[in-house]
Amino acid sequence: QVQLVESGGGLVQPGGSLRLSCVASGFTFSSYAMSWHRQVPGKERELVAAITSTGGSTVYADSVKGRFTISRDNAKNTVYLQMNSPKPEDTAVYYCKAARTLRYVYWGQGTQVTVSS
Repeated sequence: QVQLVESGGGLVQPGGSLRLSCVASGFTFSSYAMSWHRQVPGKERELVAAITSTGGSTVYADSVKGRFTISRDNAKNTVYLQMNSPKPEDTAVYYCKAARTLRYVYWGQGTQVTVSS
């Protein structure tokens, strides 16, 4: 059974830091590109950051470049999102996604991140 379980969300002050984790099971994690997405009510889900299966390449949304870092540990079947200097506009539900071609796509259940003083 495929599972992606996010954790690490919560309340963080602007300018603070938070690290999200997503633990995968039920598929060959090292063969999948991983990404983090976020969604606020009334808006479409948007890509935050993505990383290739080997971790050799990453991409970021312009809004988080220089502040967020995506990484992965294939030995632990885990992908991370380090959020530094978060802003109130980063408040959203964050989801991790695993993808290998267009056929094999899996989503986690999401974790709430609230940036507020």
